[in-house]
Amino acid sequence: MGSVLLVIHLLTAIFLVALILMQRSSGGALNGLGGGSGANSFLTARGTGNLLTRATAVLATVFFITSIALSLYYKGASRVSTSVLDAAPTEQNAPSVPSVPVVPMAE
Repeated sequence: MGSVLLVIHLLTAIFLVALILMQRSSGGALNGLGGGSGANSFLTARGTGNLLTRATAVLATVFFITSIALSLYYKGASRVSTSVLDAAPTEQNAPSVPSVPVVPMAE
């Protein structure tokens, strides 16, 4: 269930970004991506704005719903802490003293 919800969430995010970039802006954004006049080639300027605005609103709503659903889904899953501090060794080993090196005597 969680993985399906996560895939839907990621696809919604990708499509939401694409729709936002296709909307009309002063810089043009991705409006001319499709060649020619972009999204305006199959709809009027007003119709395109309404369509993209409504689609963005729907995808934003789906994005928020999946975000809340994912947070509620993973909230119930109790995870065991795998912190390094929690798994500290119980026995402390003292470092061994290195032996003194043998120096050969000069004759």
